[in-house]
Amino acid sequence: MNWLSKTVLPKIKALVSQDSVQETLWIKCSSCNQMIFHREFEEQFNTCSACGNHMPLGTAKRLAMLFDQGEAEVIPLEGNKDDPLQFRDLKRYTDRLKDARNKNGVKDAIMVGRGRIKGVETVVAAFDFKFMGGSMGRAVGDGILKAAETALEHRAALIIVPSTGGARMQEGILSLMQLPRTIIAVRRMKEAGLPYIVLLAHPTTGGVTASFAMLGDIHIAEPGAIIGFAGRRVIEETVREKLPQDFQTAEYLQEHGMVDMVVSRADQPDVIGRILTMLMDKAPRRAAE
Repeated sequence: MNWLSKTVLPKIKALVSQDSVQETLWIKCSSCNQMIFHREFEEQFNTCSACGNHMPLGTAKRLAMLFDQGEAEVIPLEGNKDDPLQFRDLKRYTDRLKDARNKNGVKDAIMVGRGRIKGVETVVAAFDFKFMGGSMGRAVGDGILKAAETALEHRAALIIVPSTGGARMQEGILSLMQLPRTIIAVRRMKEAGLPYIVLLAHPTTGGVTASFAMLGDIHIAEPGAIIGFAGRRVIEETVREKLPQDFQTAEYLQEHGMVDMVVSRADQPDVIGRILTMLMDKAPRRAAE
């Protein structure tokens, strides 16, 4: 027993510790398999320095990337009853929510922040794909409505950053009800004459694409992002044709007029800031003050 505790166990712990350090220090690109030093990966906002692949970016990091000096006021979102339908598939929905919250450290798949982008007051609602595939349930719908209400209250621009598989199946019809709710929120922004920009991250699909994600005044997409309603295989089986290799990518959609521009994360604050300055006409007014 002494031999096990004094010799074998320390060696096992050392191996486990080395693996943990290695996983922390290096990140493998999901596209080109290049190993990236974690600090370099984070400094480039989760993009690969070798191939430019844009990997998932958490909501807090997304807000810090877009807002000036990385400063944002996080808007609190009201809670809902977690499982009104008492849904269960292989697991109970409440257990799935608990696991996702423990793993990601957020309440649900959306975070709303208010701050300034190149001096222009802006509200950003960002999705977290790692939280149940960024699926849109009542909490996400409430978050988008809250973002629009905050933008209207402060006469600010609204930017939504979807990264999602679509509606959350565990909430059934309640999830589908978020489609018209979010469209109403967008309509209120347009009636007030305030800019509404959609920044499409990978992937953006399903009911989100069928609602607020395609109603922006300007649509910006990240390089390589997959954007569409149904999946490629489903469409090919329906139309019985082989689709182009780059079908549903951000670049393909830009070429066909569904996306206005494709912008890498490093350039997004500057590009979005220039657009907001023109749309809000803030620069001359602030200079006069």
